[in-house]
Amino acid sequence: MTFKHNFKKVLSATAFAAALVVAPAANVSAATNDASSTQQSATATSQDQQASQDQAASQSSAANQSSATAASASSSTSTSSATSTSTVKKTTKKAKKTTKKSKKKTAKKTSKKKAVKKVAKKTTKKKATKKAKKTSKKSTKTTTKAATAAVTASADQSKATDQQDDAAKKAAEAAAKKAAAAKKAAAKKAAAAKKAAAKKAAAKKKAAAKKAAAAKKAAAKKKAAAKKKAAKKSAEKAAKYWIAMRESGGYYTARNGSCYGRYQLLIFYLGGDLSKKNQERTADRYVYGRYGSWVNAKRFWLAHNWY
Repeated sequence: MTFKHNFKKVLSATAFAAALVVAPAANVSAATNDASSTQQSATATSQDQQASQDQAASQSSAANQSSATAASASSSTSTSSATSTSTVKKTTKKAKKTTKKSKKKTAKKTSKKKAVKKVAKKTTKKKATKKAKKTSKKSTKTTTKAATAAVTASADQSKATDQQDDAAKKAAEAAAKKAAAAKKAAAKKAAAAKKAAAKKAAAKKKAAAKKAAAAKKAAAKKKAAAKKKAAKKSAEKAAKYWIAMRESGGYYTARNGSCYGRYQLLIFYLGGDLSKKNQERTADRYVYGRYGSWVNAKRFWLAHNWY
């Protein structure tokens, strides 16, 4: 009964020691996996893991030795209960001491690992920050350069657009000015043509009026001349008739000495032709040749009682 109880204690102590040895190794493995986030810490962690594995192997060997010792103790206890109990106590004490030493060493390594990890993380972060700053600076420089180029291009385009607008405006103004000049010239030409037409029409009208006035004046003159002629003719006829009535009473056969006919002409003036027609013709020739008209002949007759 005592042997079984002591053997159980030995087994429990051995299992507890093995658990303590395995637990730090598991913690180290977990720490190693956590440290693999960066490249530098991964290298340090790999080295620590190798050391931990070596330590775990050493501790495992120690545990195996302890187990062997426990087994040996167990076989020894079959012969002596007191020796077995002493061996168990020694083994437990040694296992505790080993576990405590392993814990300290593991804690020291873990602390060192954490420090290395912290430094590696800090270095990585610093490098990442520096790289990010450099990238940001480069990106900012590129962006600034692109923005400057875009602004320059936009300014050039705006300038070109302004130049095109100015050119179009100038062309429009020139076209408008040309159109205005053409319109003004056309209006001036039309006004000149209208003025010339009006002047021509006025000249034509004036010429027509002058011609009409001349025609009217000529007609009036002609009429006056005709009237005067008619009046003269009438006066001549009247004077001729008046003389005929004074000389012969109007008879073509009247005779007074050497005078004969209606106008009492010398008979030799008639040339032997005593016809009415010859008497009229001879009397006209005599009066117009001597007095110029019958009116003048009448005037002479009134002054001298003959003609």
